[in-house]
This record gives sequence, structure tokens and C-alpha cells, in this order.
Amino acid sequence: MHLLVHFSVKAQEVISLTEQLCIRGGRRLKGTVSISGAKNSAVALIPAAILGNQTITIDNLPEIRDVHIYKQILKQLSAKVIYNKSQLIIDPREMVCKTVQDGLVTELRASYYLMGAMLGRFGESCVGLPGGCNLGPRPIDQHIKGFQALGATIEQRKGTIYLRGKDLRGAKIYLDVVSVGATINIMLAAVKAKGQTIIENAAKEPEIVDVATILTSMGADIKGAGTDIIKITGVEELGGCRHSIIPDRIEAGTYMIAAAATKGEVIIDSVIPKHLEPITAKLREIGVEIEEADEQILIKGNEVYKSADIKTLPYPGFPTDLQQPITSLLTQANGCSIVTDNIYSSRFKHIDELKRMGACIKVEGRSAVIEGKVQLQGTNVSASDLRAGAALVIAGLCADGVTSISGVQYIDRGYENIEQKLTQLGAEVWREQI
Repeated sequence: MHLLVHFSVKAQEVISLTEQLCIRGGRRLKGTVSISGAKNSAVALIPAAILGNQTITIDNLPEIRDVHIYKQILKQLSAKVIYNKSQLIIDPREMVCKTVQDGLVTELRASYYLMGAMLGRFGESCVGLPGGCNLGPRPIDQHIKGFQALGATIEQRKGTIYLRGKDLRGAKIYLDVVSVGATINIMLAAVKAKGQTIIENAAKEPEIVDVATILTSMGADIKGAGTDIIKITGVEELGGCRHSIIPDRIEAGTYMIAAAATKGEVIIDSVIPKHLEPITAKLREIGVEIEEADEQILIKGNEVYKSADIKTLPYPGFPTDLQQPITSLLTQANGCSIVTDNIYSSRFKHIDELKRMGACIKVEGRSAVIEGKVQLQGTNVSASDLRAGAALVIAGLCADGVTSISGVQYIDRGYENIEQKLTQLGAEVWREQI
């Protein structure tokens, strides 16, 4: 193990900005791919460690940009951080409360979890407005509503949100919309508040259960995670623990879709099949053959696929994070498909890039209407966000010729070693300097 002191997020960002991911399409994916730990869990579990008064060890950590950025932020706050491949050891005992605002925060949407974690740990927090992928309006009003219900005061000045609440008290909080971020953030703030907090209309995603599991292992009293009512009884102190992150259901779904798009045969390894039921059901409806085992899913592609209508919904509905990747697959299906995103209204920036590759798609409000089947053509395209990048990778895998994708920094936010994993499955993928 070694102390990660000199890792430069900004240097990595410069490298990603000067690179493009190149794919020569037409190869059927075949083999086994092992799925990494869940990005959407990792970015919440790391802030959860702030609440402890002993060392926290997090295993199965994905090697992605968001995790590296979080490690830098923790060191800014004087935490001791030891990193070794997929393991992160955090000693939060000497942490201090200070403003977290610079370019690190603007690169990381999930930096808002620092609000709840630092409020719970220090009774105050000052965090710059979060960044990450630009998916249109993603307000944090439900987060703020929860913090205020617990007794915190909120002030916003010059792009920074100041929270103060030295004497947080449990409250009954009803979320106006189902929000994963707000559910987790309120949990982080409430675990050490006096009395009981009840979150109604809570999100039910597996990542929320993962966060509740690590907090419970640290000594928190949380019941109902994974249902729409979560009850948290505050405790005075949280200790340390060792926790392994759940598999990334979005990464797994992306490779499932990629295998289907290339008409390949791929074993998706190290997964929890139940977490993938929404994508499994839709792929079967389209015409993909799927076999499930305890921790594996076998995908067998076919020559002919049927069109489908897909609507994104909170878990256990079809995940918005797979809306863009499955759009690429549906360009290969016969007939007219409709994909409606009920979570993010602006999550269609990949459509223009797919049209540059020959796709026949039009956007109507929250829906994309896809006319298939078309033979995509490789060309120069640009990823505008993380999952748009995944969609372009899938399109490139089944296109004629070479597809060159800029905006690799977005893809690196959520997919560990994507070119290595695809190469192991038989794809021809490489990076080039722009």
C-alpha cells in the first residue's frame, strides 16, 4: 500500500482532454467481463466515512476519475488516505471543516454528499455548487428541504452553500420527488441527529441500501433502506468498519447492451442479477437471449431485434443511466422504438452524434423516436456526458469503419479500464492523442 499524496486530478483531466477513444466496429464481443464496484455507491460511501471516529476500509472501489477526485478532496480536509488498487482506507479523525470549492468540486456532481456528511460530522459545511455531467436542471432543493427540517440554516454566497446546524434533531421529511441524492444526503446528516428521522417517498436504489449498510456497520440505526420509508434513529458516535461496494449495475447493463448490439456472446461476471432485472426484461423483449446464474449473466445476441418502448423511472424501473446506451442498440432493431426519459428532460445530447453516424432519430419533448434498422457509419463524434459517451462506444462497436470519440474525460468518470475490458472481449479499441 502507499499513501496517495501526489496524484493529480488536474493532470489526468488534461490527459483525457487531449485524448480520443477510437473503435473499429464490426467485431462480435465474446468472452467474460468482470464488473467493477458501483460508481454511484462509491461517491456516497466515501463521504459517509467522514462521519466515523475510526478507520474505514472500503473494498471493491472502481478505478475511475470521480473516486480520484474525492480522494483529493478528503486530503484537502486533512483526512489520512491510503489507496491500493481497489481498496481505500480513510482515517477521518484529524479532519477539519473548511470550504471545499475549487475545480475539484466543479468536476464532481456527487460532491453534494459532502454537505450532509460534514453537517453530520461538524454541525456545519461549506461546499461549492457541484459540477459533473451537464444533464439539464438537477436542483438540490430536496436536499436543502431535508437539512432545514433537521434544523440547519442555509445560506448561499458566490457559488458556495453554507450549512449550519450544531443541534440537529430528527424530523419527518417527505420528498416531493423521488431523489437518490436527497435520500442519501439526508441519511448522512441524520445518523447523528437527536431523535428519529423518517424519510418518506425515499428512493429505493441498491446504492442507497449500500450506503445504509456501511453506516449501520459503523454503528448507525437505520431501518427500511430499499423501501420508500426509511427510519433513522440518531446515535452519538459512529466507529469504523470494513465494507465492500456492490457491483455496478450500470456498468453491467452497458456491457449487456454492448454484447447485444454486436450480436456477441458475453458472460457478465461479478454482478447481482436482481439489480439488473429492469434491463434484463427489456433486452429479452427486444430479442436478446439471457441466462442468469448466482453472480453471472450470459448475453447471447441475435441477428434480428424487435423495436421497444422504454420509459425511465426510479428503481426498480428502467434506469435513466442506461437510456442513452440502449438508444444505440435500438438503432439496430427493426421498426420504430420510443425512449422516454422521465428523470432528466435534457438527456438527449447524444442523439445528434448518433445521427452523424447515420442513425434516424428525432427528439420530441422527453422522448426520442428511433427508426431502425440502420447500418451506422464510423466518424468523429463527441461525448457530452458520461452515459452519452457509453452510447457512442456502443454505436462505434457496431458501426462500419472507425469511430473516434472525444470527451473521453466523461467516459473515465464512470467506466474503469473500458478499452482494456472491451479489448479482452475482442473489440478493436485504442486511445489516440488529439
